[in-house]
Amino acid sequence: MSIEPSIWNDAPFGPESLQLTGRVSVVTGAARGLGRSTALALARFGSDVAICDRDEEGLATCRGEIEAIGRRCHVAVLDVREEAGVRDFLSASKEALGSIDVLVNNAGGGFWSPFLEVSEKGEQALIRENFGSVTACIRHGVPHMNPGASIVNITSIEAHRAGPGFAIYSAMKAAVANLTRTLSMELGPKKIRINCVAPDMIRTPGDEVLSGDADPMLPGVESASWPEEGHPDDCAAAVVFLAGDGARFITGSTIHLDGGNYAAGGWKVREDGRFAL
Repeated sequence: MSIEPSIWNDAPFGPESLQLTGRVSVVTGAARGLGRSTALALARFGSDVAICDRDEEGLATCRGEIEAIGRRCHVAVLDVREEAGVRDFLSASKEALGSIDVLVNNAGGGFWSPFLEVSEKGEQALIRENFGSVTACIRHGVPHMNPGASIVNITSIEAHRAGPGFAIYSAMKAAVANLTRTLSMELGPKKIRINCVAPDMIRTPGDEVLSGDADPMLPGVESASWPEEGHPDDCAAAVVFLAGDGARFITGSTIHLDGGNYAAGGWKVREDGRFAL
C-alpha cells in the first residue's frame, strides 16, 4: 500500500484550513433547525449550498439568507424518502453549482410510540426517513463528489443508547452509525471521508412531536451534566469542522455533541452538586 504525502507538507495547518471557499455543499432538511443552521454556517465559511426540504416556505427563507451572505444556493422541495427525487436533486445540484465537496444527511424525524403500537406502515416510514434517505443520498451523491469530499450524517444520542418510545427511530440512527463505519472503508479509496454528529440537549422546532409522555426530570436532579443547553449552531460548528481540511484524517468517527450526556452513561448531577445514578 502506497502512502501519499500529507497536504500539510505544503500548507501547514492554520485558520485558512477551516475555510470552505469555492466548495459546494448539500444539506438535506435545511428549512429549519439543525439543517438551517448548518447550511448557513457552511455558506459563512465560503461554500455554495444546495438545500432541500418538504417545507417550501422555510427553504425560501434559508435560500434568501444564504444568498445574502454572498453564496450561490440551489433549492429543491422534496421528500427525501422518495429515492427518485433524491437522485434528481443531487444531479441538479451538481449541474447548478458544480461537483459536490460536502454532503450533510440531516433530514430525519420520528414520533413517540411504544414499539407494539407502531404499525407496519409507520415502521416503514421511519426506516425510509431515517435510514433509506441516508443510503439514497450517499448512493446518488458519491458519483457527483470530488476526491477529498466529506459526508456528515446527523444521527442522535439514541444511536448509542436505548430509546424507549422511539425503538425504530433509535435502531435506524444506530444503523446509520454502523453504515458510516463501514463506508469509511469502502469510500476510502475514493478519498471521501464519512463521519457522524450525534446531538442531544439541543432544542429544535421538531422537538414537540418527539417528547411523548416521557419526563426525564427527577426531584432535585438536573437533566444533564453540562450546565447549559446546546444550540443548533453547535451542530453546525461540528459539521463545518468535519467538512474542512482540519478534519482530513478523521473518518468513520462520531462527534457526540451532547454536553457530556453520552459520556455520563446515566449519571445525573444533583442540584447540590453531588452525583446520582
